[in-house]
Amino acid sequence: MLANLKQALLNLAKPERAIQTARFFKTGEGQYGEGDIFIGITNPEVRALVKEFWKVITLADIQILLDDKIHEFRFTGLMILVEQFQKADEEKRTTIVEFYLNNLHQINNWDLVDCSCYKILGEYLLNKDRQVLYELAGSKHLWSERIAVVSTMAFIRKGQFLDCFKLSVLFLTHPHDLMHKACGWMLREIGKRDELALEEFLEENLTKMPRTMLRYAIEKMDEKKRLSYLKR
Repeated sequence: MLANLKQALLNLAKPERAIQTARFFKTGEGQYGEGDIFIGITNPEVRALVKEFWKVITLADIQILLDDKIHEFRFTGLMILVEQFQKADEEKRTTIVEFYLNNLHQINNWDLVDCSCYKILGEYLLNKDRQVLYELAGSKHLWSERIAVVSTMAFIRKGQFLDCFKLSVLFLTHPHDLMHKACGWMLREIGKRDELALEEFLEENLTKMPRTMLRYAIEKMDEKKRLSYLKR
């Protein structure tokens, strides 16, 4: 079945779109996605194939997809893994999380992180010790660091904000704007649920926050309040 899935993906390849997508995901020399290969498949197209194949693809098959040089193959493997995790019992979920953590270096662009981490690792950790997130945060590996903070989306949706706040403080001095954006995005999600909690965080950290993180965090506030933060 893996051969059928790969062929189905290749049949959807669009060279012109691939060029645009490669540019969008910064695959040029010295950029964060350097060397990544795209074939021009849309996310809805991938999701349609995931619905068709998720029941018959094994973890061994997903490993082959994650090891592939083609970005959309890795994306498809992760989307299938998410689907299987959501349908799995606790024992199988543990196996999937271990598999996920063993493949962090294949999760090597922001879309691969964002489509999978909070739906797998974050959900799994809801009622468990979360030390692994702080280990990822201290890894000095950009994508593992992003996994750490974006995984807190699962907690935020349950009204649990502390880990996001702690990780955001750890990343205040991070050199990469992809981390500023990720933290700002999670802080914005907190603000959508509890604006007072976000404001308390901002009061404590405003002068240390990168401009991009702040802009993302306050994006949904009313204009007057948003502008007041930007001016301070």
